[in-house]
Amino acid sequence: MAIEFSDKIRRLPVYPTAGGYALDGFAMLASNEAPFGPMPGVVEAATEAVVHANRYPDPSNLRLRRALAARYDFDPSRIAIGAGSCDILLSAAEALLEPGAEVVYSWPSFSVYPQMAAAAGARAIVVPLDDEQRHDLDAMLAEITAATRLVLVCNPNNPTGTALPLERITEFVTRVPKHVCVIVDEAYCEFSTLEDPDASIDLARRFPNVVLLRTFSKVYGLAGLRVGYALCGDQRFRVAVEQVRQPFFCNAVGQAAAEAALLRQDELTRRIEETIANRLELEEGLRELGLEVAESHANFIWHSLGDGDEQEILEGLRERRVLIRSGRALGREGWARTTIGTATDNRRFLDALGELLG
Repeated sequence: MAIEFSDKIRRLPVYPTAGGYALDGFAMLASNEAPFGPMPGVVEAATEAVVHANRYPDPSNLRLRRALAARYDFDPSRIAIGAGSCDILLSAAEALLEPGAEVVYSWPSFSVYPQMAAAAGARAIVVPLDDEQRHDLDAMLAEITAATRLVLVCNPNNPTGTALPLERITEFVTRVPKHVCVIVDEAYCEFSTLEDPDASIDLARRFPNVVLLRTFSKVYGLAGLRVGYALCGDQRFRVAVEQVRQPFFCNAVGQAAAEAALLRQDELTRRIEETIANRLELEEGLRELGLEVAESHANFIWHSLGDGDEQEILEGLRERRVLIRSGRALGREGWARTTIGTATDNRRFLDALGELLG
């Protein structure tokens, strides 16, 4: 007789992870990782933390929260830390959602969002993106009811890379009922050229129901250490997500590395500028191949694959030692998401794709 699992296991979709983690010599353009290693001083801070690995990490994450508070001029009691931003998202679902509750999000968007509703047994209200592959905030607002507990706005959006100006987000938040938590997922905000990424911090200062979600995985180049954070409009959000998680949810090495990375804002700016320059060149190269390209404000590009077969193109790229992300797995067949890599990796990808498209 087989062991029995909860209904939740049958509801949960499998997160579509990219392959390539055991491969060497590939252009790794599938997972939106930074092509840069940790910034100066980060490895040293992480190494020092490893020496004390026999001790549990600080369960309060106090030093990192204070460092973030200094960086953003924000109340440290309203900063939540997680093992990546996904950890905070899934904890938010557990803290806010339950059977009978509703969560509203757009699609295609971040692949963790469907897991949130399924895990909690809540109802997912999925709103299609608009014709420009951006969030349709008016359509999302129309779906909010008395049962809505959570609204997710991914800005810039993953996988499309599109972004809405802060003015539109602010207008939306002012119209959302105060009982609804609005998580603005800003994992890629540093790469946006619409406005200063710090400008949105005022949303969390003004609106108690707003949470701004950010990460050290992307622009800081610490994806392997899994550190995310949230700037919360209300301290109770931080307390709630900590209450539903295991103790010591963020490891000591990650905390130390993230704290050190915050001290390197000049290097961070240089990396952002280089990524944006490479993004513009890659967009131009894709358009020269006759492909449709969404306007990106992230460290990746969402683009069509022309008349070619998606699976054949992905397999052909893999044979040429290039990995990008399947659009079918992310919500739109015939498209793909390609991470901005080094200039060399980007050229390698364009040459390979051009060869496959003929």
